[in-house]
Amino acid sequence: MGTGVRTGEGLTRPAAPALPVASVLEDLAAALRGHRRVVLVAPPGSGKTTLVPPFLLASGLCPSGEIVVLQPRRVAARTVARRIAAGLGERVGERVGYQVRFDTVASHKTRIRVVTEGILTAWLQRDPELRGVAAVVLDELHERSLHADLALALVREVQEALREDLLLVVMSATLDAAPVAAYLGGCPVVSSDGRLHPVAVSHLPRAAEGPVAEVVAAGVLAMVDGAPGGDVLVFLPGVREIEAARGRLTAPLASRGWDTAVLHGRLDPAAQDAALDPGPRPRAILATNLAETSLTIAGVAAVVDSGLAKVMRFEAGLGSGRLTTERISRASADQRAGRAGRLGPGRALRLWTVHDERTMAAFDDPEIRRVDLTGLVLELRAWGVADPAAFPFFEAPEPERLAAAEATLKALGAIDPVTGGLSRLGLQLRRVPASPRVAAFLVAAAEAAIHDKRV
Repeated sequence: MGTGVRTGEGLTRPAAPALPVASVLEDLAAALRGHRRVVLVAPPGSGKTTLVPPFLLASGLCPSGEIVVLQPRRVAARTVARRIAAGLGERVGERVGYQVRFDTVASHKTRIRVVTEGILTAWLQRDPELRGVAAVVLDELHERSLHADLALALVREVQEALREDLLLVVMSATLDAAPVAAYLGGCPVVSSDGRLHPVAVSHLPRAAEGPVAEVVAAGVLAMVDGAPGGDVLVFLPGVREIEAARGRLTAPLASRGWDTAVLHGRLDPAAQDAALDPGPRPRAILATNLAETSLTIAGVAAVVDSGLAKVMRFEAGLGSGRLTTERISRASADQRAGRAGRLGPGRALRLWTVHDERTMAAFDDPEIRRVDLTGLVLELRAWGVADPAAFPFFEAPEPERLAAAEATLKALGAIDPVTGGLSRLGLQLRRVPASPRVAAFLVAAAEAAIHDKRV
């Protein structure tokens, strides 16, 4: 793309920054004109998240209607919306807005709406035709959450049955594109080679011993003493490990003229946003995998990676999920290292050995293989699916797990035994932001409280 180009809306298409994905945007447009679907694979830091939505708006591919961009996390949705809006020289809420649970910033001018996964699922259930939507962009699909897998399947159905004109763009940095393209009817795959800046990756010479916080603290201090040239983003598995590492690092970093910051899902939005902005002194930003994708944290020049993450796994014996600390995949490690190469040449220290890396899984397990499926089956029933086992998933779960989820919903009374659709309780459970089991408890408690007041 060259200098500004006038569009049909009387707007000027901004010249794309010198980001790698800019070189394939016209290929992306050609693929969408011919097939209405495309898979875009581009490395971390290539600019796909911030360049593709405004390109769709300016290209003439979406002359009317909104471009809905799916992000897996709330902090990412807000941050991405701000970055796209800034690229258009606007504030959030004008042509670019966002919508997450309990927080919407948009207006009648909004043409690009960044949403979290649950918002898109609810939108599809409320209006299967997605009226007023010109394109759906599923970003970071490699994370493979239940909602992302469900959104992919539902949007495909909407395209095929109701909306031939709807555009679908699937994007990822580490996705195995061929299976997704085949699922989407053999749609084109557009690849952007290379990242904006190189990242030098190093490993430990031998396996680390001791608590995670201790190993991470030593790695951070080694990185800081090596003069990284900017902030250091540190990946830890959870909040407890973050606080333990913070306790070990605050004093020694302060003596070096450095500050510490934290970034995780328990923080309120203002605190999360503060961690994304540069501070007066260099910082070590201690984060969970919340910072793994989509976010550009200003000033980060280096990454220290524990190689661990908290993963939810359903235990049938308990009837609930349990968070476990597990080794990440190689794809996730690449995503994390890519955080250091967004604003300039970077460095990444992996706190494991090269030999350990050879034994790591290539990709993370998708949620559909490891979490409770009762919420998914509830959504499928609301969509009108009579037999969840026959639903055309991108990657179908085991039939016995779907049957167990179905049995749970029937035991809760969420499925009408006559019609097979959702009962009144089932409709109530869908409106509660919790698992069906927990939602049923909350609904029962609320109804009991109302009954007690009346008595």
